[in-house]
Amino acid sequence: MSTLITCRHVDFGYENYDAVVDLSMEVDEGDYLCVVGANGSGKSTLVKGLLGLIKPMKGELTVAEELRRTGIGYLPQQTAAQRDFPASVYEVVLSGTLSRRTARSPGDAGMKEGTPETRFQRRRPFYKWPFYSPEEKRLAASCMEKLGISELKNHCYRELSGGQQQRVLIARALCATSRMLILDEPITGLDPSAIQDFYRLVRRLNRDEGVTILMVTHDVAGVISQANRILHLQQRVVFFGKPEEYRRTAAGRRYLGGEDR
Repeated sequence: MSTLITCRHVDFGYENYDAVVDLSMEVDEGDYLCVVGANGSGKSTLVKGLLGLIKPMKGELTVAEELRRTGIGYLPQQTAAQRDFPASVYEVVLSGTLSRRTARSPGDAGMKEGTPETRFQRRRPFYKWPFYSPEEKRLAASCMEKLGISELKNHCYRELSGGQQQRVLIARALCATSRMLILDEPITGLDPSAIQDFYRLVRRLNRDEGVTILMVTHDVAGVISQANRILHLQQRVVFFGKPEEYRRTAAGRRYLGGEDR
């Protein structure tokens, strides 16, 4: 099992404000890492740092070469406008392949540094390509099949249920890369049945498809039985380790409502 991301005493922040301080942790291949913490604890800043959108202010962030090649799939929190997006399911999923065409800086999702494709992209950006290739279309179809949404191909995205929309967005993210997904509060707005369905889906992707998962969530009790690692942030690391160890900490008992689950 290889390590995909390593943080050693890393600070992430903006100008003179450090939102994440002295972070040390690893994300290994095949991990299901659950990131928890109160609002304003640095979770969103951490995500931006791991995606390469902001650089460490201090410390060392190391991204494995294979992840630098394949990138990270990202499922952000949806806004009301995004939920009302007037496109077909197929169009939304297929758009995920566009990140494979873009040349990005090392550490960014979809980066293809040093390949003939990247050298061509630098001369001709992807937005000048009006059509998707047969390979991209096959990839989109395969990702929709994995997520069980093939029959929704021609449906309008904004007419789907919240759970169906999440499946579409995960399929889109998998079109960008199948190595690692970052999910930012993915169950927000879902009903209890859709939440359980979503958790089963993510567990299957992790265990059966080998997709490394990093999920930011407030629903610790709902995912602690599935995750193999917990990272609790409060600007600094409160806890990083196995779920069974987290249950025994004061922070874990507080977040789990005092229950020994």
